[in-house]
Amino acid sequence: MTFQRARTDEQRNQRRRHILDTAAAMLTEMPVAELSLNKLSRRVCLAKANVLRYFESREAVLLDLLDTETRTWVAELLNEHAASEGTTRERGDRLADLLATSMARRPVLCDLLSAQGAVLEQNVSTEAGIRHKQAARQSLRSLVQFVLRHLPELGPDGAATLVESTLLMAMTAWQCSRPSEAMLAAYASDPALAAMRLDFTDLVRRTVAVTASGLLARQTEQASADSAS
Repeated sequence: MTFQRARTDEQRNQRRRHILDTAAAMLTEMPVAELSLNKLSRRVCLAKANVLRYFESREAVLLDLLDTETRTWVAELLNEHAASEGTTRERGDRLADLLATSMARRPVLCDLLSAQGAVLEQNVSTEAGIRHKQAARQSLRSLVQFVLRHLPELGPDGAATLVESTLLMAMTAWQCSRPSEAMLAAYASDPALAAMRLDFTDLVRRTVAVTASGLLARQTEQASADSAS
């Protein structure tokens, strides 16, 4: 294998982009846990040491990919979905459906999110961690604006809480909704057991809708208490 060093910023960025695009393609074929640096280096036709010239570790590749996938998802939400109409509950249900179905269409994003804390953030430098958290902070701000577009009654704090709850639920729901072959066989063996199988989209949708309703109810209660005092 002959390695040709990228000598300009443009060439280095192109090579980084190629590595990220290749990792994203591989994640459509295998889960995060199976994507190793050796497999990635073979797919991009570079020695592992040369891949490490552009990313400090396998986890750094995946963390960067998570940031890219999140930005793309948020941009899609903001660009494709105007503010909902109807009652507060109708708008909340519409928001819940948009968030759940849009995430379900992005299995790579969901798989990366589910591995974020336990895997992706464990073998990276402080500098890489700072870049990731800054990118995540910007994405969270954009998601809050998306929530407020549909439910302005929540206010910035309520919208931020809803976003955090949605992402945390998605992380857990994705793992729980990907059963092993043994568990699939167990579900198939008995209709009573099959009813216990979790559906990612439905679980996230219901959680977002209920959380939004709860936050709005608490705000109403607090407003009533403040006016009475």
